[in-house]
Amino acid sequence: MAKKIAEKKVEAPVYESGKQVEIKHTRIMQDASGKDVEVIDFVDVKPVEDAISQAEADLASAEAKVTELKADIAEYKKIKG
Repeated sequence: MAKKIAEKKVEAPVYESGKQVEIKHTRIMQDASGKDVEVIDFVDVKPVEDAISQAEADLASAEAKVTELKADIAEYKKIKG
């Protein structure tokens, strides 16, 4: 699933930074004529600070998973010989 990220303009800042982001979660489907079309599954609007924190947490999790997979591969190669 792809994402389109853009700044979301807010008239009266509710959050400290006053900035929010709009994240459109999209996917590609085919229409009746067989052409690929982009479809928006859902839209998230959140404070930019929250978006940054979540992305950093996701990155740390992904890096931990990569480390785990590299260790698994090393073990598999030992067994393989």
